[in-house]
Amino acid sequence: MRTSARDGVLARVDAEPAIVVATPGAEPVAEGGYAAVVLLDAWLLLARPDLRTDEEALRRWANAVGLVRPGGRAMVVADAALAPVQALVRWDMGGFAAREADSRAEAHLPPASRLATITGEPGAVDDALVLLEVPEPAEVLGPVELPDDEGRSRVVVRVPRVQGHALSRALGDLQRMRSSRKLDPVRIQVDPPSL
Repeated sequence: MRTSARDGVLARVDAEPAIVVATPGAEPVAEGGYAAVVLLDAWLLLARPDLRTDEEALRRWANAVGLVRPGGRAMVVADAALAPVQALVRWDMGGFAAREADSRAEAHLPPASRLATITGEPGAVDDALVLLEVPEPAEVLGPVELPDDEGRSRVVVRVPRVQGHALSRALGDLQRMRSSRKLDPVRIQVDPPSL
């Protein structure tokens, strides 16, 4: 039995029969490929609070399945009704991507829209909102207090994709103005992985 994880990632394993237990992303390449791959605890990857959770889970699973030799087997232990599981079982990455893009467009999320978050102390975030010249039509959502972030707050600014460059330019102008005035810092992220 071989293990590959954060404390000791194996790059390769030889062709000698063995059970290899690896964490996602630490799967070693087996000489000649694996006879079988079993993806356990799929719910862990799907439970992350992230805008790209399903996409990332499918990518990691597909990478692991890609290590199976021709004629080998792959099994995922997960709810078969979940979209990323269905995409993996059917090996339909293109269909999954199309459905994901449609879903994100309906929710006005990237890549259909451009999002930016402004995070910091409540006063600094309020100041940033006053100084920010958002392109039209922009939606400003918040500010909201972050529950586990010691009194910090966050604002989300959303614009149609065609206004993405204008939003980035406005955010750059905002940061330069704030820096020159030595205002309290805020963190700005464009299309962040999580909100």
